Amino acid sequence: MRKWLPLTAVCLGAFMLLVDVTIVTVALPDMAAGLHTTFADLQWVMDVYALALAALLLGAGSLADRIGRRRVYVAGLGVFALASLACGLATGPGMLIAFRGLQGIGGAAMFATTMALLSGAYQGRDRGIAFGVWGAVNGAAAAAGPVLGGLLTEHLDWRWIFFVNLPVSIVAVLVTLRVVKESRNPHATGVDVPGMVSFTVFAGALTYALIRVGENGWASVTTFGLLALSVAALLAFLLIELRSSRPMLDLALFRSPAFVGIMLGGLLLSAAAFSYLVYSSLWLQTVRGMGPVTAGLAMLPMSIVAFVAAAVAGKKLHGAPPRFTVGGGLLLIGAGALLQTVIGADSTWAVLAPGLAVAGAGVGLATPAMASVAMAAVPPSRAGMAGGALNTARQLGNALGIAVLGAVFQAGVLGAVRADRTVPEPQRTADALTGGQAGAVIARAPGSAHLVHTAFATGLQDTFVVSGVLGLLGGVAVLALVRPSAAPTGTGTETGTGPGAAVPGQADAREPAQR
Repeated sequence: MRKWLPLTAVCLGAFMLLVDVTIVTVALPDMAAGLHTTFADLQWVMDVYALALAALLLGAGSLADRIGRRRVYVAGLGVFALASLACGLATGPGMLIAFRGLQGIGGAAMFATTMALLSGAYQGRDRGIAFGVWGAVNGAAAAAGPVLGGLLTEHLDWRWIFFVNLPVSIVAVLVTLRVVKESRNPHATGVDVPGMVSFTVFAGALTYALIRVGENGWASVTTFGLLALSVAALLAFLLIELRSSRPMLDLALFRSPAFVGIMLGGLLLSAAAFSYLVYSSLWLQTVRGMGPVTAGLAMLPMSIVAFVAAAVAGKKLHGAPPRFTVGGGLLLIGAGALLQTVIGADSTWAVLAPGLAVAGAGVGLATPAMASVAMAAVPPSRAGMAGGALNTARQLGNALGIAVLGAVFQAGVLGAVRADRTVPEPQRTADALTGGQAGAVIARAPGSAHLVHTAFATGLQDTFVVSGVLGLLGGVAVLALVRPSAAPTGTGTETGTGPGAAVPGQADAREPAQR
C-alpha cells in the first residue's frame, strides 16, 4: 500500500482545487446575505479563481520544471491553505475576492505539477492505474462540489467551504514531503515572466470589462477603457511570444487547424456547459426557496451523466474519430442548454433536469478526447505545452463565460422588471434580485412575487439561449477544423469531466524536449 501514497498525496490536492471550482456555486446566496455583496461581487468570487488558474498554469509548469515539481506543489498547497483560511475569515466582499485570487494562485501551482509528479512516481502498468484513479478523482470532484458545498453551507456555515481545505492541505503536505521524490527537468529554461504578466492583464481586463457591462453598459468610459487595455495586453502578449526564445506558448502551434479547433472547443465547452450554473443556483435558492443541499442535488444530473457517459464512451467508442466525439459532445452541450429555455415563472427545479442531463452527456463525450486531439495536432516536443494550453483555455472559458452570461442574465432581469410599469425603481430592484436578495424584495412587497419569478425566468431564458449558441458554435468549429489526420483514435478516458478537470499528457511530455 505504501507505493500508492504518492498517488494519495497528488489526488488530495487535485480534489481540493477542482472541488473549489464548483463548491462555491451553491454557497453564493448565503455569501450575498452575510457579506452584503453586489451581483458583480458574486461574479468575481467565481471568476478570480478561474482567472488565476488560467493565467498562471503554463508559467507555473515552467517554474516547476526549473526549481522542482515537489517544491512547487507543496508551496501551492501552502498558499492554497492559507488563502482558504483567509477566505473563511473574510469580513467583506473585497477581502473574499482578493483571497480567492490568492487561492487560485496556489491552485495553479498544484494543477501544473500533479501529472508530472505522478509520471515521476510510477512506471508501466502502475502509471496507467495512477492516471486512471486521478481521472476518477477529477470526475468525483466535479460531482461532489455542489453537494459538499450545500452540506457545509446548510449545516455549518458558508465559511466552512473554505475551512475544510485546511486539514486536507496539512495531510497532503505531510504525505508529499514524506513519500514523493523531487524531480525537475535538467534542460528546463527560464520562466516567461513578460508573457505571463501580459496574458494575465489581458484576461483580467477583458473579464472585468464584461462584468462592468452589466452595470454600466458598453458605451461607458470604464468599459471602453478596460476593453482597450485588454486589446493592448493581448497584442503585447503576442509580440512577446513571437520574439521570445523561450515562449510560454509557442504561437506556431496555431498553424495547425486542429489545434485551433480544439482550443476553441475547450474555451467554449467550459463557457457553455458550466458558467450558467452560478445563475441557476441563485434561482433555485433565492426564488424557489431551496436549501443549499437540495440546490446542489438539483444540479447533479449533469455531473452524474457526464461521469457515466465518459465511461461508456471509453468502452464503446474506442477508435471513433475524436473529431466526432468532441464536436458531437459540444453540440449536445448546446442542445442541453437550449432545452432549459422552457423555464417559466411557475417552473420548479425539475425543468432543468432534462437539459442538464443532455449537457452532461455532451461533457462526458467531449472532454476525455480533447487532450489527445490537442497533443496529436502538434509536434511531440510540444505535446506538454499543448496540454497546458488546453487547460488554460478551459479555465479562461469558464471565467469569460461567467462574465458574459452574467451580463446577459442581468440584462434579462432588468428588462423584465422595467416591463412592469408599477415598479418605482426598476434598476434598484433588478440589482437586488441579481445580488441574491429576491427574498428581501418579496418581503418588502408581497405582491411582487410573480414579478420576481418572471424576471428570473426571463434572465435565465436569455442565459440558456446564449449558452446554447456557444455550445453549437464550439461543435461546428471542432467539426470543421479537426480533421481525421490530426486526431488520434481513442477517447483518452483518463481525464475528468468537470469545469476544472485537467488534461493528461503534460507530465509525460514535459521532459527535456518540451521546455
